[in-house]
Amino acid sequence: MAFLGFSSGLPFLLVFSTLTAWLREAEVSRTTIGFFAWVGITYSIKVFWAPVVDRLQLPGLSRLGRRRSWILLGQLGIALGLIGMSFTGADNLMVLSVCAVLVAFSSSTQDVAIDAYRIEALDERYQGAMSASYIFGYRVALLVAGAGAFYLAEYLGWVKAYQVMAAMMGVGIITVFVISEPVALMAAAVRDADDEVVRKILAKHSHLPPRLQKTLTWFVAAIVFPFVDFFKRNGRFGLVLLLFISVFRLSDIAMGIMANPFYLDMGYSKTDIASVAKVFGFFMTIAGSMICGILVVKWGILKPLLVGAIAVASTNLLFALLSTLEPELAWLAIVISADNISGGFAATAFIAYLSSLTNRSYTATQYALFSSIMTLPGKFISGFSGVIVDGWGYLPFFVFASAIGIPAVLLVVVLLRREKATANGTTP
Repeated sequence: MAFLGFSSGLPFLLVFSTLTAWLREAEVSRTTIGFFAWVGITYSIKVFWAPVVDRLQLPGLSRLGRRRSWILLGQLGIALGLIGMSFTGADNLMVLSVCAVLVAFSSSTQDVAIDAYRIEALDERYQGAMSASYIFGYRVALLVAGAGAFYLAEYLGWVKAYQVMAAMMGVGIITVFVISEPVALMAAAVRDADDEVVRKILAKHSHLPPRLQKTLTWFVAAIVFPFVDFFKRNGRFGLVLLLFISVFRLSDIAMGIMANPFYLDMGYSKTDIASVAKVFGFFMTIAGSMICGILVVKWGILKPLLVGAIAVASTNLLFALLSTLEPELAWLAIVISADNISGGFAATAFIAYLSSLTNRSYTATQYALFSSIMTLPGKFISGFSGVIVDGWGYLPFFVFASAIGIPAVLLVVVLLRREKATANGTTP
């Protein structure tokens, strides 16, 4: 699971913050760099093809099984896209963006299959260990794609750096051939209810050609059932849950696209960014995750979620302060410590919360829905981050990034009140 987490995390920064540093060093405008954030929207709309990944067996790869075959296909697409980016560079932004979209599309497809594999591979009692292993591998990959890419770019150039990153996808590819395909078991009650609905649909549309009946049945089973199940379990409050998921990472994602251009514009070198923001920040993130893991056991999920939401929004104000100071590594280390501890804390609590909302009968589609909604608003807003920075500067931008974290804090309070009301036996 750690190796699959590495394979999942490696491409993320390479089409996000690491790419922005490459573009900024090539003197691409911050406005244009901001628009490159929209490449990441691919991660946010994976819910549209998640049902295909969830149900369709890839032809020619049947021996691997459904989950492993999709993971492998995604990994090969990532490697191909990274190689294309390395040969294109900032000389042709259109081709570069196409290659980046290929990486993001392949990566998000891989994520859908890995999330389903993680939930299906072992019993529910082992999901905590599976998630922890996945997050560890993911964070190591972020370190490699962040600090590692910066060190390589400093001494070998960005072309070689991206080619090495493409070769690192071999870790995930080898893992696919080592692991076993999980056995996906649908709950008997859910299966029986779904079969009854399918029978009613076929009876109602018996006049249609057999092939069309089969397509209609697949569409209902793969796409309609997972969404119906979510609202059946949560009722109208499901809309509040989806709203909360959509705003929880607004502050974090909107700020992230401008982080590396900000460091470079402030006068920090690539080695400074790699050592402090990436390597040192990695250990601070792990520390935040460990603290959150302990508190989740003691407090449950929602209280740590509240702490994480407040911390993530607040630390953006520290970046606003940093923008007014001279470039000193001590100040950078302080701000990075606060930002990464809060980020690791909030991410750990949030992943645990999303996993608790997922029905194991529809793992890939429902988790893809949650993770898509989680990132889509932030990715869209972050596309305009360069416009804000070019127009008003970094200080107003970081204040704005902090302010948009307030709705997440308020919605966690709503969830806490509902939990308390449910525990007391009153109507939420």
